[in-house]
Amino acid sequence: MTDFVLVAGTWLGAWAWDEVAGELRAAGHEVHPVTLSGLAEKRELPAGQQTHVRDIVDEVERLDLRDVVLVGHSYAGVPVGQAAERISDRLRRVVFVDANVPVDGESFLSGWPSEDVRQSIADHDGYWPPLGAQEYTGQGLTDEQIARIVNSTPHPGATLTGPAELTRPLGELPATYVKCLLDGEEPMPVVAELLRSESWELIEMDTGHWPMFTRPRELARVLHESTARP
Repeated sequence: MTDFVLVAGTWLGAWAWDEVAGELRAAGHEVHPVTLSGLAEKRELPAGQQTHVRDIVDEVERLDLRDVVLVGHSYAGVPVGQAAERISDRLRRVVFVDANVPVDGESFLSGWPSEDVRQSIADHDGYWPPLGAQEYTGQGLTDEQIARIVNSTPHPGATLTGPAELTRPLGELPATYVKCLLDGEEPMPVVAELLRSESWELIEMDTGHWPMFTRPRELARVLHESTARP
């Protein structure tokens, strides 16, 4: 039995993992989906990048979890990657699901054309609202699934612009990177470099950027199989 801590990306809360969590529990695992500060039922809480790192670390320590697999989807890979190195001997593996990864001193918005996102945050009182429904086409989502994302919580902008803080090379962590091929066939360059490490492995899924909605059973299987890795 493994303790899974699941963290979804921008705009989403713990609710995004309902189907995956059910599959993992059926396989005998303990599952702890986390809602980050400023989102979903925690939308009233102020949040910056390091707040989200603390949210994850605090949940692991509060529950005194051991043999932990930390899972970060999309944006959440940034705080999850930082949290992974901070829980030290509690960590079994970290899994990045079509995710950004932390780079010391850089933010989620660093390294890609993000002017539109920054302007949207400025125009919406410091929050990044979900994109319009048309922006989610081609990702294997149903209309109902798209509507759930579109109607979810605006994301606190400070978490996207605050810098990551790493104390050791990320490539030293035992890690699985799940690449969702409908969102681009190649991992981003920083991930491709990390995948050269003997501690990292690449798994491909033939689906879009939100596999917890489009392929929950397959994603749960990938996560379950990650527990067998050294």
